[in-house]
Amino acid sequence: MITILLTIAILGYFIVVLESPMRINKTISAILTGSLCWIVIAIFNNEGSHEISEKLTNYFGEIAGLLIFLLGAMTIVELIDLHKGFSVITHRIRTKSVLKLLWIIGGITFILSAFLDNLATAIIMVTLLRKILPKGKIRMILAGVVVIASNAGGAFSPIGDVTTTLLWIGGQVSAVGIATKLFLPSVMCILVPLVLASFKMRGFAVLRAQISMAEAKKEEKMRGSLSVFIAGVIGLILVPIIKSITGLPPFIGILVSLSMVSLVSIIYHRNKTQEEKDSFSIATALSKVDVSSILYFMGILLMVFALQEVHILTQLASFLEETLPNRNTMIVAIGFLSSLVDNGSLVAATQGMFSLQDFPMDNQLWEMIALCAGTGGSMLIIGSASGIAVMEKEKMTFMWYLKTITPLAVAGYIAGIVTYLALELLIF
Repeated sequence: MITILLTIAILGYFIVVLESPMRINKTISAILTGSLCWIVIAIFNNEGSHEISEKLTNYFGEIAGLLIFLLGAMTIVELIDLHKGFSVITHRIRTKSVLKLLWIIGGITFILSAFLDNLATAIIMVTLLRKILPKGKIRMILAGVVVIASNAGGAFSPIGDVTTTLLWIGGQVSAVGIATKLFLPSVMCILVPLVLASFKMRGFAVLRAQISMAEAKKEEKMRGSLSVFIAGVIGLILVPIIKSITGLPPFIGILVSLSMVSLVSIIYHRNKTQEEKDSFSIATALSKVDVSSILYFMGILLMVFALQEVHILTQLASFLEETLPNRNTMIVAIGFLSSLVDNGSLVAATQGMFSLQDFPMDNQLWEMIALCAGTGGSMLIIGSASGIAVMEKEKMTFMWYLKTITPLAVAGYIAGIVTYLALELLIF
């Protein structure tokens, strides 16, 4: 049974990684792989079908909580976008200095990605860049910085990246713990690339174009944009607060927040026609949510829980610890691997490799996994969802990113790890 399970998991994972050349949607591959793993367990089990079904139901309860959380968070982001809420920040950019724009874009992306998911933030910021600048080297470098900043900002927030969300919902990290311990390392992950990028940008003195004033004013006139934006940010901040106070799963907080944002939207559009109301409704926002990515994580987690059930991941953890010099080296290697392989599935696998009994909440192991897996994806354009989104929108090539942006991302990655280890040694 173990051999069959490993064969299915490895083949399924390779098909996911080779999605583009094979032209097979990774969501379908992940769902099929996860389902087949459990079918194999059911066929070869000695416990009886009822026991296996009960275990699968328990595992799926954890998966469902994550899926509802992701669906709610993505819907809130889409509701804000429908009301042009992000223009509250972006339309105020008025600089013609390349260096100032570099730091503004990096700073805004870093902050936004801590409150929103880094994929949504990357898409918002690249859309802004397309309004500000014509296609060219400046815009390409800034788009690369957006990838680094969005992943760095998501690394210290429980709702900013799927890796930290998985660890938070799984009980490996607390909202306060991860924000406290990883904030400065995450800052270094973007600060060092910004400093290095500043030297690259010195040759470009003045921007030849800037955001359209007429377009900015038009966006500002959208009724309720500021209120919906504020409601969305407050709602997302409330999620970890509700979890801390009540101990309930995070999806309860996200549902409360989604309802709050929807009520604000309804109040602003209550006197409009039904057709106009529908264009700003939850149903419209849901139609824009990337449901495929949510189902992808469902398939990956089904596979991970299947491998965990038969103790394959535990044996893998023991092998890695015996082979590599120390545990920190292993985690740093996971970060480099996340630039090639989806970081969400990597983190899900590590959750099955190490138990909470041996490594309790807010242990250094989990915090370093969050930092390394979250920021390591920036080293290659294909290493994160935000990177892939930027690549598609900007038609950025793998080799250009490798030559121009990867050195910045690697420097930031190393700086973040050194900062974290230094803080652990000196303060914590």
